[in-house]
Amino acid sequence: MTHMFRALSFAACFAALATAVSAQDAPIRIGFITTLSGPAGSIGQELADGFKLGLAKTGDTLGGRKVVVHYADDQAKPDIGRQHADKMVESDKVDILTGVNFSNVLLAIAKPVLDAGVLYVSTNAGPSQLAGKQCHPNFFAASFQNDTTSEAIGIHMQEKGIKDVYILAPNYPAGKDMVAGFKRYYKGAVVGEVYTAFNQLDYSAEIAQIRAAKPSAVFFFYPGGMGINFVKQYDQAGLKQQIPLYTGAFVVDQSVLPAMGDAAIGVNTATLWSEEFPNAASREFAAAFEKTYGRIPSPYAADSYDTVLMLDAAIRASAGRVDDKAALRRALEKADFASIRGHFRFNSNHFPIQDYYLTTVEKDGKGRLYNKLGERIVEGLKDSYATTCTMAP
Repeated sequence: MTHMFRALSFAACFAALATAVSAQDAPIRIGFITTLSGPAGSIGQELADGFKLGLAKTGDTLGGRKVVVHYADDQAKPDIGRQHADKMVESDKVDILTGVNFSNVLLAIAKPVLDAGVLYVSTNAGPSQLAGKQCHPNFFAASFQNDTTSEAIGIHMQEKGIKDVYILAPNYPAGKDMVAGFKRYYKGAVVGEVYTAFNQLDYSAEIAQIRAAKPSAVFFFYPGGMGINFVKQYDQAGLKQQIPLYTGAFVVDQSVLPAMGDAAIGVNTATLWSEEFPNAASREFAAAFEKTYGRIPSPYAADSYDTVLMLDAAIRASAGRVDDKAALRRALEKADFASIRGHFRFNSNHFPIQDYYLTTVEKDGKGRLYNKLGERIVEGLKDSYATTCTMAP
């Protein structure tokens, strides 16, 4: 009986070891939900292309393990995003979810995904709710917290002594976060604050209101097709030379600049990354992206690429064990990777602490529009919600 017991114990241990080895040999499953159609389709394409380029650099592996990515188009609709997330969690059994670009979509999928024990690492959307009271151990924003890019341009405009401003943004979570962030640091007069319909494309009425108000400057947040139309219509109305435009990152970048054309020249942006960034990792990324896709990368693509590098380093530090969420979280919290943004670290709420810079749209030597890198506005900017985050174990 003793020999039989030992034999059974050995068999059980061998089976457990074989199962563990088999699990390590299986590919890591990633769910990538983003907007690939409609007015904001260019944003999702930038995110997807940056992610694919990151995987090309790592040899389609993360931490040495092969990767399978399931891509889906959320059409910028929360209900569609939720359907894709449910399928990826329940049927595709993904280990990690990422890719969502709009905060309203992310807020629709976050709770069911995180409650299911799946890790979510954001390549873009960073709603205030998930930075504060609804923060979660399994949620990381590898990009930014929505308020911070507009906080940075608010800091810049305040320091430049711009006395009054007109504010425009779409009426959805990120639009409200951006405006809140801007007003947190800009203390001049707000002569107008307008929230327009999400995906509105005609801004003639709003531009007429700006003309009548005669502000010293305009702060706007209109990503994707919204921004293309607003900037072009603003220029056509003859206001660009009279009243300068200011915005946060991810509004006037390479995802939309070709469509905006010369109307975008002179627009000022606060950004966490520019195509002119001088560090070696950034230069390598920008050159590889242009060679692969035939265009200059945007901050969307940059953040997505950086997300892959971060995941690769964290999974490697966790010995490839994506099932060990505690170990993977600890590795991610250290953010021990060569970010193309340079200085990068996580705050206690799993949102980045990073530098922000001023850029201005100009033309390069080839006649292409790009964001010329200017001064560093702020170093190590922390979001304003971390103090209300009580991270559950």
